[in-house]
Amino acid sequence: MRPYLLISTRDDDELAADELRGVVELSGLDAADVVQWRLESEPLPDDADAAWVRRHSGIILGGSPFTSTDEDRSPVQRRVEADLERLLAVVLGLDSPFLGLCYGVGMLARVAGGVVDREHPEPVGITTVRLTEEGADDALLAGCPTNFDAFVGHKEAMSGLPEGAVLLAFSAPAPVQMYRLGSNVYATQFHPELDGPGLVKRIEAYKHHGYFAPHEAAELTNLALTADVSHARTVLRNFVRRYAA
Repeated sequence: MRPYLLISTRDDDELAADELRGVVELSGLDAADVVQWRLESEPLPDDADAAWVRRHSGIILGGSPFTSTDEDRSPVQRRVEADLERLLAVVLGLDSPFLGLCYGVGMLARVAGGVVDREHPEPVGITTVRLTEEGADDALLAGCPTNFDAFVGHKEAMSGLPEGAVLLAFSAPAPVQMYRLGSNVYATQFHPELDGPGLVKRIEAYKHHGYFAPHEAAELTNLALTADVSHARTVLRNFVRRYAA
């Protein structure tokens, strides 16, 4: 099987390692089936073209401390985003298997032409994801109930889909929780790659970054460790099973 490529953009080694762990464990893949690219420290190769993309069964873009609507961007963030825009243009042109997680919603929309703003944030915690009719029929959501809980935590979200995109899921606070472009390019606002211990690590790392009030960290930690977000993980499992090649 060609490996899956996990693109990470976190400069925290512990969080980047845990992101890889979450993708491997919650997808059901073996560690050898996933290659992680630390994009914050290593630019994509100049030849990240169609042939390069096809070396992988699919590409997964993890969450990020960056947001696509940031006004004050560091040189690293600007370079990361330029690399992702270049890669996503190739992915969209090929309709190649892609799953963007949280950060992927905004970056994919920047390339495809959607509207991303800060009108629909969700604090760190749980949201109820609700499927559309199209979502209920989509292969990546097979086995999911019409409504299920998932971990979220985002300052920005989509207010308008790119032209041709299919809305698959939404929540009360956020009008877009999951969408598809073409047949094989997906993005979720929620986090199918996160389990309780993984969210706890992010709560500790980002408790002073504006995602929630710092005094709420203990309560959120307890919530993370007791929540049932098992249906959200189905999206990740379905993605890797569908595209393994």
